[in-house]
Amino acid sequence: RLPEQQKASESSLSWFRGVYLPPALHPLNKTFVKGGEWQDIDSTQEKRRAFLQDFCRKYNSRKKLQTHLVHLVSRIYVEDRHKVLYCEVPKAGCSNWKRVLMVLSGLAASANNISHDDVHYGKHLRKLDSYDLKGIYTRLNMYTKFIFVRDPMERLVSAFRDKFEHPNSYYHPIFGKAIIKKYRHNADKEALKTGSGVKFKEFIQYLLDSHRPVGMDIHWEQVSKLCYPCLINYDFIGKFETLEEDANYFLQLVGAPASLKFPKFKDRHSSDERTSTEVVRQYLKELSKEERQLTYDFYYLDYLMFNYTSP
Repeated sequence: RLPEQQKASESSLSWFRGVYLPPALHPLNKTFVKGGEWQDIDSTQEKRRAFLQDFCRKYNSRKKLQTHLVHLVSRIYVEDRHKVLYCEVPKAGCSNWKRVLMVLSGLAASANNISHDDVHYGKHLRKLDSYDLKGIYTRLNMYTKFIFVRDPMERLVSAFRDKFEHPNSYYHPIFGKAIIKKYRHNADKEALKTGSGVKFKEFIQYLLDSHRPVGMDIHWEQVSKLCYPCLINYDFIGKFETLEEDANYFLQLVGAPASLKFPKFKDRHSSDERTSTEVVRQYLKELSKEERQLTYDFYYLDYLMFNYTSP
């Protein structure tokens, strides 16, 4: 089925073609790493980086992509003390990563005491697009760039559960009302008024609609369009599936205080079951075979780039 999938995703791939490849992989600075228990994680890390580099080489050619640099780096957070750049991928541990960055920068003593609102609305952390062009280029070239990703379908279901299955003063009136109005036949007045109660199938209809009634959102946008992994050469690629080990290894790599460990707690809705493979399977049952295929096609690049197995 690979040729069919490639054809279906041709439009997605087209914006990747015609760019210069990022520079060759730089070896990670392992000066701060102590102990031999990180050997397996380090080996996995090198394989992930090489895999992504090979993917980018396959889908790129010699011309430059005309995309403004400031747009490319708009999701990247800066921590100057330890010289790191973090590209935020929502629903892949990003809230706790922001907490860690606040501790690293000296804005907080512990990651455990920082509220959700402080993390997302406090504006304590700077993004790379807030610097002038020289500042952007310098940091891209000199700092350790990292990204954490997640199985695309798990990330999608996690976003839906978080934004539409719990009270939400933004996503229900903005996205929920528009989705229900367009995709639910004979919707009642209450649903149209509040935007609450969006069904997963309706959400997928919105996602796949080329004429969406409301735009995309970072919580379900493709990682390929959030972080541009073929244009920005990430030094470290962590995965949500191995979040704790990857994160704590990365913290050693950048010389974080020995006392700082990646938080284990669930940021919100802590009593909910985590979005697992089995949970995803239950949600996908609500979709037709064609809808499942189209949803996979939508995230096709993310599956390829980060070597995730198709569902």
